[in-house]
Amino acid sequence: ALHHLHKALDAKARAFNHIIKIGRTHTQDATPLTLGQEFSGYAAQVASSIKRIQQTLPGLQELAQGGTAVGTGLNAPVGFAEKVADRIAAITGIAFVTAPNKFEALAAHDSMVFSHGAINAAAAALFKIANDIRLLGSGPRSGLGELSLPENEPGSSIMPGKVNPTQCEALTQVCVQVFGNNAALTFAGSQGHFELNVYNPLMAYNFLQSVQLLADASVSFTDNCVVGIEAREDNIKAALERSLMLVTALAPTIGYDNAAKIAKTAHKNGTTLR
Repeated sequence: ALHHLHKALDAKARAFNHIIKIGRTHTQDATPLTLGQEFSGYAAQVASSIKRIQQTLPGLQELAQGGTAVGTGLNAPVGFAEKVADRIAAITGIAFVTAPNKFEALAAHDSMVFSHGAINAAAAALFKIANDIRLLGSGPRSGLGELSLPENEPGSSIMPGKVNPTQCEALTQVCVQVFGNNAALTFAGSQGHFELNVYNPLMAYNFLQSVQLLADASVSFTDNCVVGIEAREDNIKAALERSLMLVTALAPTIGYDNAAKIAKTAHKNGTTLR
């Protein structure tokens, strides 16, 4: 699902690379960049999320089976742990192995906490991306209006013609659920009392729910929003020309103070830098 989203964002980054827009930091006008560069940042966030999740997978592939009650392997036949891991690996096609230390595998589930942390980080990235896109698509006349988002359904029963960024809203709500799951899973991971952590069912439930929700939401967001995003180039150009932060390019030549004076004068008089 994340690969699917990354591919769509990367395609938009390339399609929008010729469109120069004003950047924003602290929600205020900053120096220019291209819309493609902005979307390349989103694509890179998703790519990094994929990489981080993949790095956690080996820890999830270590099995506690064969440790029996407290990790000593009491009453388990010799070679049982290895044979179980080999059999599960053969059935699933996943490289499961027997955990090298059964005491740790039974008493703690740190690998699951760590892996869900990567999923939580992915949710944080997706929340930022969805939030940016819906804000850039705000309007159509009284918002930023830099993006045109797909009109999937009527947005209001009281305001005719209103279209809401529902895919962005849905994805951010899923991300909030993942954040909550991460809090519960982290606490559960700390509850290994002596030789056994009995919170594994809760951890597994939250983990699997996060995976399913984030995967489904990512696919829906990609197919019903990202692929249909269009740039409103006239609005982008108008905002760029109104911005006073273009004066930054003059600072190396005329000095910071003089550049700031020009920007403040233009702002006071309601004019452009030109």
